[in-house]
Amino acid sequence: MFLVLLALLALVYGVFYYFTSTFDFWKKKGVKGPKPIPFFGNCYESTIRRKFVGKVVKEIHCDYPDEKVVGIYTMLTPVLIIRDLDYIKHILIKDFDFFSERGIEFSKKGLGANLFHADGETWRVLRNRFTPLFTSGKLKNMSYLMTNGAEQFLNYVDTLVTIQPEQNIHKLVQKYTMSTISSCAFGIDTKMSNDGLLERVASFDNLIFGVNYFAELDMMYPGLLLKLNASLFPREISNFFYELSKNVITQRKGAPIGRKDFMDLILELRQQREIKTVRRSDEKELHLEFNEDVIAAQTFVFYVAGYETSATTMTFLLYELARNKDVQEKLLEEVDEVLKKFGGKVSYDCVNELKYMDKVFDETLRIYPVVSMLQRRAETNYKFPGSDLEIKKGQICYISPWGIHHDPKIYPNPEKFDPERFSPENIGKRHPCAYLPFGLGPRNCIGMRFAKVQSRICLVSLLSKYRVETTERTWKSTMYDPYRVVTTPTGGMYLKLVPRN
Repeated sequence: MFLVLLALLALVYGVFYYFTSTFDFWKKKGVKGPKPIPFFGNCYESTIRRKFVGKVVKEIHCDYPDEKVVGIYTMLTPVLIIRDLDYIKHILIKDFDFFSERGIEFSKKGLGANLFHADGETWRVLRNRFTPLFTSGKLKNMSYLMTNGAEQFLNYVDTLVTIQPEQNIHKLVQKYTMSTISSCAFGIDTKMSNDGLLERVASFDNLIFGVNYFAELDMMYPGLLLKLNASLFPREISNFFYELSKNVITQRKGAPIGRKDFMDLILELRQQREIKTVRRSDEKELHLEFNEDVIAAQTFVFYVAGYETSATTMTFLLYELARNKDVQEKLLEEVDEVLKKFGGKVSYDCVNELKYMDKVFDETLRIYPVVSMLQRRAETNYKFPGSDLEIKKGQICYISPWGIHHDPKIYPNPEKFDPERFSPENIGKRHPCAYLPFGLGPRNCIGMRFAKVQSRICLVSLLSKYRVETTERTWKSTMYDPYRVVTTPTGGMYLKLVPRN
């Protein structure tokens, strides 16, 4: 019995030692940070789903206002939160070649070759080919698809509001963004009220954007998913996007049809079978076999990122309009004035004249950055300029847009919704890395311009007929969902849509 007890104590001690063995890593380097908890590190509240992970990192960021970096632990793994804006500029822009990878890799057959998660070399080849999709000319040419979608959306809203003025805005605008992505990227026409494709994607929403323990396992042991050839997403998600790609390719008979959309580009690249580019830093030629795994992965990321980020941003924007009546009235006046100038027609040129809406949009993303945390992995040992701090190859760095956007030294009274923060004069006073809702540098969000046009067209159409008001249910939605990987209101966002006179 004594030996059994001794063995048990030895086992407990061994487990405890293993799960705390790295916890002096930052102390040895002289980096300050919060005290970690065995097994959980500094991620206890997010791991047990008590608090949204972006909020956890934001709070740590804000707890050390005088530090350039803060050392934390994701489970066992030492991670560095970068607070200093000059350091951030080096990581995202100046020294990008040392930090081109996000450090979140998984099986290519499980959609791991997508443009967001891809390793540095795969990303470089793909980014080089997909960037031309998002020029001003291309966006203008496809904007009629967005305006057509907005007209359908407005008709759909009219039927709903007649019955029930209070609506879950997040779910509602997702209908629009899913529809426009289907049309603009894949040439698929959908119906707002009853469409199998939209319903299928909506049913996958939590599987795609829900926090899962595979991601946390990869946080504990970086690179494990790739070594196991495992995926972040269930097989049904992979199967759906493989099938969607196959169906669209079949409908187009395996060749571009002249729409110049996402799938036309996919088909052009498919005909080449292998695509390549040259890495500027060392003139190395990079190759990528453009097979069905790569095609399905891009289909996945364009569809999913395209609908959710815009829908969430519009949700929070409408919420802030409902809370700030003066801002809403000023925006409605601008919408009316610009629409009158364009004969009541929403268009690409029309939304580009909405200067106050630009400010409202940017202020929304300041307070509610959809991607609350940027992640980069050092590809070599790296010493921060003007510092003795060196990180090793493979070290993960976090950047908290949420923390930066709520820093009172950068944005006084940061919880106040104030679109004038984004007047040209105020923007010019800030550090170029003080605003990061889409990231910065070569690996910023490729769909940023598409998202802005898509969202503005929807908002102008909606606000031309409705104003928004809060309800009792609105205030139950102000927490951030700890079960989501992107910034999302818990339980949706309920607002009342009131027809304008």
